[in-house]
Amino acid sequence: MHTRLSICLYSGDRILAQSLTKHLRDERYRLYIIEAAEELLAFVTQQSETIDCLIVIRDPAILPLFNQLYEQGTLLPVIIIEREIEFEENFQGKESPTFLYHSAEIHHIARELDDIPITIDRAITKFLTLGPSCFLNSRPASPQQEIIDENHQSFLLLQQRRLAEKLKERLGYLGVYYKRNPKCFYRNLSPEDKKELIKQLSDNYREIVLNYFNDNSDVNQAIDQFVNQAFFADVSVSRVLEIHMELMDEFSQQLKLEGRSEEILLDYRLTIIDILAHLGEMYRRSIPRGDILFDLLNQID
Repeated sequence: MHTRLSICLYSGDRILAQSLTKHLRDERYRLYIIEAAEELLAFVTQQSETIDCLIVIRDPAILPLFNQLYEQGTLLPVIIIEREIEFEENFQGKESPTFLYHSAEIHHIARELDDIPITIDRAITKFLTLGPSCFLNSRPASPQQEIIDENHQSFLLLQQRRLAEKLKERLGYLGVYYKRNPKCFYRNLSPEDKKELIKQLSDNYREIVLNYFNDNSDVNQAIDQFVNQAFFADVSVSRVLEIHMELMDEFSQQLKLEGRSEEILLDYRLTIIDILAHLGEMYRRSIPRGDILFDLLNQID
C-alpha cells in the first residue's frame, strides 16, 4: 500500500467541511479536522513535520493564523477554499493577487470540491518549488534575524524533501513529475519573471558552491532544492551550466584581483557534475513510458 498523505482540514463551516470530508475519506489520505482557529495553530505547530497539506475554508481568522505560522517559520502546502463571491472579489481580473500565506498557496472555489484530490497534488507540487527567498525581508536584517531566517529556510528544505519522498512512495515514484505546470516553465515566463528565476537559481547555486566542501553544511538539501526548482521550471541543463560558468568567471576575476591562483576553481567541477547528475536523472525519470504512465494515471485519478 502506498504511503497516505496527512491532510489537516480547518473549517468553521460544517456544511462545507462535510462536503470536503466526503472527498477525503479515502485510503490515500489521513484526515484531521479542526474547527477552532486556536486549536489549529497548536495542532499545526505540534504536527508541522507530519502534515502534508493544510486545507482551510476562508474566514476572518485565517490571516492572523497564517501570519503566526509564517513568523514562526512554519510553511506547509495549503489550499484555501473560497466561496464563489469571495473568489470573484479577490481574484477576478487580478493577475497577481496578494498572497495570504506564501506564494505557493492554492485558491480553490467551493463549488468545485470534486477536484480537491487533484488540487492537493497540485498544492504539494507547487510547494516543492517554493524557494528559500520567501523568507527574505526587504529591509536589512539583524544578526539574530539572519539566524532565524536560516533556521526557517532549513525547515522549508526538510519539509520539501520529506514531501518529495512521500510522493515518490504514494504515486509510484513518478507521480510528481507529471504534475508540472507548463505556465511555470522558464520558456513561458515573462521577461521579468525569467530574470527573477535565474537570479534565484544563481543565488542558490552560489550558496551551494560556497558550502560544497563544508562537512557541517546542509548542502545536500540545498542541492535538492536547486534541482527541484530548476526541474519544475523546466530549466535546461545548458542554462544551469551557464549559471555555473558565470559564477566561476566572477570568482576568477576576484582571485586575479587578490593575486591568487585560479586552480582552486577546478575543484568545483565536482559541484556542477553533482548538480547536473541530479537534474539529468529527474528529466530522465520524467519521460513517460507506456505501462508506467498508465499505472500512474490510474493512481492519480
